[in-house]
Amino acid sequence: MTSSLFPADGSHVEMDLGGRTLPQVRVVRVTDATVTLSLARADVPLTSGSPVTIRWPAGSRGRYAQHGTVVRVDENRIDVTLPGEPEIEQQRLYVRGGGGEAILLVRADKPQVTGRVHDISEQSVRAHFSDVDLRPGDQMLLRVQLGSEVVEFPATALRVSSLRQQVPVRGPVMVEMVAIFDRNEHQAKIIRRYVFRLQTMARREAAAAEAMADEMMAEMMAEAANLR
Repeated sequence: MTSSLFPADGSHVEMDLGGRTLPQVRVVRVTDATVTLSLARADVPLTSGSPVTIRWPAGSRGRYAQHGTVVRVDENRIDVTLPGEPEIEQQRLYVRGGGGEAILLVRADKPQVTGRVHDISEQSVRAHFSDVDLRPGDQMLLRVQLGSEVVEFPATALRVSSLRQQVPVRGPVMVEMVAIFDRNEHQAKIIRRYVFRLQTMARREAAAAEAMADEMMAEMMAEAANLR
């Protein structure tokens, strides 16, 4: 049964689908049984049964989040069932960032493979590997080096795409995987702390670069004034 807290027809919500976050999904119709949503054709899941998470504002409390399942696909519209009640998410607890960190993929009866993280959040990771056979639904153990700390979790491949390098010469198959895993608060804190630290460093570097540019501009203007 759809919660009475769900936004009205014509509203916009955020939706997590297949490792992607779609920020402007329009609510077409809300009934007791399902919610009909409209989204870009490229973002529509190919089949029903896909898990989704839908989020919308909850005022100063943060935002609501409710997990559901796609039960019908019709061109650019999907019907989603949302059992249970939405949960409150405090915005400060949810992050996504990083990039370039080493990640180890471990599967039963197969060689371990090392790749690189594209980005990571508390419940998903997108990573790149070379010449590895992966399919959606594959089960694995992932180990990620985040600075001086390591997080490790059982995960499931949600989305996999591959492309063979052709330029400048034929090379390895590059594989991108989005994997999801259950939230573990201890590891979530490690991930948040790491991402926040990177964001702070990036802001400091940007501020330092801006200050240096301002200083150089001031020196150039002073030199120009002296030449007059």
